[in-house]
Amino acid sequence: MITLNGITKKMGVRTLFEDVTITFNKGNRYGLTGPNGAGKSTMLKIMMGQEEPSSGSVTLPKKVGFLKQNIEAFSHMPLIEVVLMGNTRLWAAMQEQNKLYEMDMTDAIGMRLGELEEVIADEDGYTAESDAEALLEGMDILSTYHHKKMHEIPLDRQFRVLLCQALFGNPEALLLDEPTNHLDMHAIGWLEKFLFNYQGTLIVVSHDKHFLNAVTSHIADIDYETLIIYPGNYDQMIVTKTSVRERAELENKSKEKKAAQLKEFVAKFGAGTRASQVQSRLKELATLAPTDLKTSNIERPYIRFYPPEKPSGHVVYKIEKLGKSYDNKPVHKSLTFDVVRHDKIGVIGNNGMGKTTLLKMLAGALSQDSGIIEAGHHLQIGYFPQNHAEIVDKKSKETAFDWLKSKKPGAYDQDVRGILGKMLFGGDDAFKPLCALSGGETARLIIGYLMICNFNVLILDEPNNHLDLESVSALVWAIQDFKGTVLVASHDRELLESGCNKIINLDDKGMTFFEGPLSEFLNR
Repeated sequence: MITLNGITKKMGVRTLFEDVTITFNKGNRYGLTGPNGAGKSTMLKIMMGQEEPSSGSVTLPKKVGFLKQNIEAFSHMPLIEVVLMGNTRLWAAMQEQNKLYEMDMTDAIGMRLGELEEVIADEDGYTAESDAEALLEGMDILSTYHHKKMHEIPLDRQFRVLLCQALFGNPEALLLDEPTNHLDMHAIGWLEKFLFNYQGTLIVVSHDKHFLNAVTSHIADIDYETLIIYPGNYDQMIVTKTSVRERAELENKSKEKKAAQLKEFVAKFGAGTRASQVQSRLKELATLAPTDLKTSNIERPYIRFYPPEKPSGHVVYKIEKLGKSYDNKPVHKSLTFDVVRHDKIGVIGNNGMGKTTLLKMLAGALSQDSGIIEAGHHLQIGYFPQNHAEIVDKKSKETAFDWLKSKKPGAYDQDVRGILGKMLFGGDDAFKPLCALSGGETARLIIGYLMICNFNVLILDEPNNHLDLESVSALVWAIQDFKGTVLVASHDRELLESGCNKIINLDDKGMTFFEGPLSEFLNR
């Protein structure tokens, strides 16, 4: 159980949340939601004592698992030890035990070793290594890696190790900030099952709507400068939250209408012979003060990829025996498929299977080693790279406005400002330097570039990374509505299921091209 007592957090003149008093109960799984900047990560840090609230206090259970982000601190440690560190009491006992064994034995040391044996037994220390290995294997980290040092394995696997660290040791509560980042669909599925069966208190932040719907029993939503808990998953929360707000707004309108009628009566008969009725109306007026409805901090961008100025030919790409290798290690061998106009293709597969490599080759950002990529007629390709720095210089002081205008020479200033406004760069935000943009702002700026340029082919590599749930929903709608062709790599099943009508699956056996939605492919 986790209890917040009067938690308030202010950032300068802005209030993220005020006087929040809430208990997160054991056995419940809470999704912590709110748009980018609402304070989700800040709330988790306050719970863990990593950041001080402006006022209030937090009560935690003794053993809490927390997903750390400081991956560099573990770079020279073996994977298995990084996971074991998740149980701080056990890890401290094991470390002290090892040091004592190196010293000359005395009665005092012998007694201390006996105490440490009790701690290790109490924390299931004699099965700890096998338990840690089971977690690593669940995250698709092979046993051959378990005793390697963190810096010796791929970066995405390192983040998985930190997730295993948070899950290790049967914590009474789990606080997870974006745990599906760097996970492929198989690992996300494993994590969903693990968390669904978790018996402690779970609080998780995620921009993956499918994941939240699969895992959560409650939603803790940061909005209106407070935190409100709704029963049910994310979709159910949206329905409840919307209906509560609409009902409150209707009640206010009804009160305003009634108050106007009463004021008219008072003004008409206030000086007449109906004084008692006027007094009655005045008393009723006093009860009709409208409820103070704070403004929601949710903003949804308006994403629409406008109809291309010139449609592409019917055949967009004809791919024959495409191959690519890195350091003599083949990533793709003999890929053959066609892409036709209006295809919306989701590219899926475990990390390391070459999704980014394939999209880069199709976008012309990377050359193939063998085979043919035959582009169709009149292709105008818009590319959203997974690494934003490939097209946005994050060290530059160039403004977002100037960067976007440079992407379409001749564009009118008002058209550029219009696109920026739709991407939530209102007012002076349009003139933020690129070096000051957050990950979410950079992603929205790149989407604005894809909107203003009227491309007829969009190649999107993990475009939902750094976007909040509202922005991902807007992106899904835009892909559905787009009159051109889309290839998109993502682990977000909501985006793939709703936005794509075909699937390319990449695995260690090669490629599968499936005509149909993601759900049908997974069922088969």
